[in-house]
Amino acid sequence: MLALVTGASSGIGLQYATQLARDYHCDLLLVSNQEQELQQVAAELAQQYGVKTIAHYADLSQPDAAEQLHAYCRENQLVVDILINNAGVFFFNPYCDTSMKRIELMLQLHMITVAKMTRLFGEDMINRELTEEEAQQRICGRKRMRGYILNMSSMSAWMAMPGIQTYNATKAFIYNFSKSIWYEFKPKNVGVTVMAPGAVDTALFGLAPHLRKLAVALTVSIPPEKLVKRALKNMFRNKKADTPGFINWLATPILKHTPDWLVFLAIKYVGRFQK
Repeated sequence: MLALVTGASSGIGLQYATQLARDYHCDLLLVSNQEQELQQVAAELAQQYGVKTIAHYADLSQPDAAEQLHAYCRENQLVVDILINNAGVFFFNPYCDTSMKRIELMLQLHMITVAKMTRLFGEDMINRELTEEEAQQRICGRKRMRGYILNMSSMSAWMAMPGIQTYNATKAFIYNFSKSIWYEFKPKNVGVTVMAPGAVDTALFGLAPHLRKLAVALTVSIPPEKLVKRALKNMFRNKKADTPGFINWLATPILKHTPDWLVFLAIKYVGRFQK
């Protein structure tokens, strides 16, 4: 199988590429706007796991990025079996202090490109006929489907949070869009999964080390490698949506009905423990 992973040069995208190669023996089409890092990652994964890798530089925040990437695959006869829409950006800024260029970048990358990629590669998957051998293949205990699409949302999709207002809104789009497409694609034997994690255990939030450990222990935060392992199992089992962590899962319906002022107060309290 060939897996197309966006944002593959680092972070969660690199984890997806690594685990797909190591645990599922997938060949990889790795996409990123970090060209040098991407070339290095592709070479290392090919050498370490014996899979074919292609490093493809692309800026997915451009309006025609999805069409160009799809055309590249067709021109090179690359049949994408797995699409991981992982590329994303995050920044904290008051809305009127954020440039129009940055707002447009996030809207394009998180919404338009994801929707177009799902449409273009999803149609290819729907129209594909599996060989008899492929149809008998089992992955994670389930029969192989014609194709798999995994989109990355966020638990913040259910929260109003000043400073990341555009991020939250785009992640809400990804979540609801993906769940809707799941119902359309399932009868056509194509899987769609959306992951909506809470905090991922990185240095991004600036928490002290002991608080990071506590957050992981409480399952409020999840290490990237654990998140990706769970996400891929969900994808191959065609689970519609998932929010990792028992406390996060428990909090999801509560958050939808929690007053905004209480969420703001909690965020302000956590901010006291940042470095």
